Amino acid sequence: MPSEKPERLTQAEKEKLEAELAELEGPRRAAMVEAIATARGFGDLSENFEYHAAKNEQGLLERRITMLRDRLSRVELVEKAKAADTIEVGSQVELEDEKGERLQIRISGVEGVSPDSPVGRALLGKKAGDEVDIDAPRGAWRAKILSIDA
Repeated sequence: MPSEKPERLTQAEKEKLEAELAELEGPRRAAMVEAIATARGFGDLSENFEYHAAKNEQGLLERRITMLRDRLSRVELVEKAKAADTIEVGSQVELEDEKGERLQIRISGVEGVSPDSPVGRALLGKKAGDEVDIDAPRGAWRAKILSIDA
């Protein structure tokens, strides 16, 4: 199910997705074809567990490829901030919650907290020292932004 929403990524994040797609479409797909061919040789396909497992894995692989192609088709590149004064996609943020616990998160569409998540939406555009209310599925919470790194 393709989305129409832009995928905001830094150049490095886009390159990670492209590398994963190349791996899946190349060596992983070839290995899957080989696994299916090998399993097919084990006999009756109606009772061949290896064959059905390999076909299932192939379906999961093709779904991931489709998802990556969709994401990459909608990429909107964002510049990685040179000075970390406001939170943007690619920012590393240190927060302190109401209990005094500190946590580090990265706003990222690839590895980290999605900019479209409740935490991501609450933090984007904020500055160090700001307090934010985060309306998360498990309940609202408040945090103070301690630092921002690009």
